[in-house]
This record gives sequence, C-alpha cells and structure tokens, in this order.
Amino acid sequence: MPISENLRGILLMCASMAAFTINDTFMKSVTATLPLYQSISLRGLIAILGLTILALATRAFTFRPNRRDSGLIALRSLADVAATILFLEALLRMPLANLSAILQSLPLLITLAAALVFGDKIGWRRMTAILVGLIGVLIIIRPGTEGFDRWALLGVGSALCVVVRDLAVRPLQGQVPSAIVALGAAVAVSVMGWTGTAIQGWQSPTGWELARILGAGLFLIVGYLTSVAAMRHGDIGLVAPFRYTSLLWAIVLGLVVFGDFPDGWTLLGAAIVVAAGLFTLWRERQLRRVRD
Repeated sequence: MPISENLRGILLMCASMAAFTINDTFMKSVTATLPLYQSISLRGLIAILGLTILALATRAFTFRPNRRDSGLIALRSLADVAATILFLEALLRMPLANLSAILQSLPLLITLAAALVFGDKIGWRRMTAILVGLIGVLIIIRPGTEGFDRWALLGVGSALCVVVRDLAVRPLQGQVPSAIVALGAAVAVSVMGWTGTAIQGWQSPTGWELARILGAGLFLIVGYLTSVAAMRHGDIGLVAPFRYTSLLWAIVLGLVVFGDFPDGWTLLGAAIVVAAGLFTLWRERQLRRVRD
C-alpha cells in the first residue's frame, strides 16, 4: 500500500533528525580521545566524498552560479563553519540532550530573523510565542545560577550561526542544486578542520576511532539528504514540527551512550521551547490557509 506524501515527509524528517543526532553522538564519543579538529577534518573527507558522488550522479556540477549566488553560498559556508566549531566545542563539555534542547529554539529564531531581514510579517501571537520560547532557552541555560554552564553560551552562538546559514539560502535562485550548496559547506568545514589540525597537532587514530568517524560521516550524509528530501514531500507545516524529535533522540542516546539525563529545569525549558515552536508552526499554517 503506497504511503501519502505527508507521511513520507514526516518519516524523512524523523530519519533526518535521527541521523544528525547519531552523528553528534559519534563525534562526542570520538572527540573524548581524538583531537577535535582532526575529527572534524576526517569526517569532512567522508562527507565531501559522499556529496561529490551525489553531485556527479545528479549532474549538479554542470550548474554555474552567478556572482550573487556564489556570494550567498560562501556566506552560508562560513556560517556553517562557525556553527560547527561552536557546536562541537560545546558538545565536548555538555550533555548531548542539554545542547539539543538549546537548539530547539532554531525555528523560533529563524522566524524572528526572517521578519527582521526580509520583512516577513509576524503578528502578536507569533511574536509572543517567540518571546516565550526564548524564556524557555533562558530556563535551560540559567544564567547567574549554580546550574549555569558557560559552555551553553557556545550552543546559543551556534544556533545564531545556523540562523545566518539558513537565511543565506533563501535568496538563492531555485535552480541552484542542493548538492552544490551542501558540498560548499562540507568543503569549508573540512578546510577549517585541517587548518585546526595543523595548529592543534596530529594524533594517530585507532581503528575504533576511525570506525566512529566513519559512522559520523555516513550519518551526516544521510542527515543532509533526508533533510532536503523531507522538505520536498508533503505539507511543510505538517512536516516541519517533527524536527523536534531530535530532542527525544538526544535524550535517549545521551542516557544510553554517556549516562547523561537532563535535569528537571532543562526538560521544563525544552518543553516550553518546543510548545512555542509548535504554536508558531501551527499559526503559520492557519495563516497560509487564509491566504489560499
């Protein structure tokens, strides 16, 4: 029995969030014994190889972006580099679920940034939801309390860089292949990794470390591909909320692999952020129906 387009999109989004979170788990595990930038550079080689094969298979290299699109791709790639550095530096020192909880604010931040940069209209209801969601983030990081972890600020910084990365894609012409955009980011992150390795030094990896890096690279590629495919199937307003399943994966993998479980304040803040984000997406869907 064939599945509907909406169900296909939902399954792809869930698969994407699982793949990205498993990639994060592999990286958190391997960077406990292998230098961070060396891990990034080795994972980058795997991602570049996989995305290059995809680009060749889809004839993406035949496309020649104009100067404006090239600049936007470069901006996205630089923002991705900054987001990767901040995220992995935080991941080294924070429980996976806590960092994932902070990143649940992304849909809210992107909605707000799109209004500021592109003039998208947001009513008082969605603005209230954004403010409530940001309060949830403050509950998670708890500045000024004993529970505050300064590394959580790196997670917030990573989220802001992701906002820049995602907004840079919006003005791109529709014919720009997704594989080219993703490959540009993978190359930039890999170059950053090799540069950091030259400064940080090289350590001969063990077979088990290489296996985990391979796993991280493969799941990163799966995450890239399924996230793009998810947005091409079904109603985006129905599919997008399933991004929040990454928090469930982060809690489960953090507990099983690292023995970490978020405290009550983190879970409360995450619940507030997710609820605010779901309301924002629901409101956007209602407005789209009115416009249609």
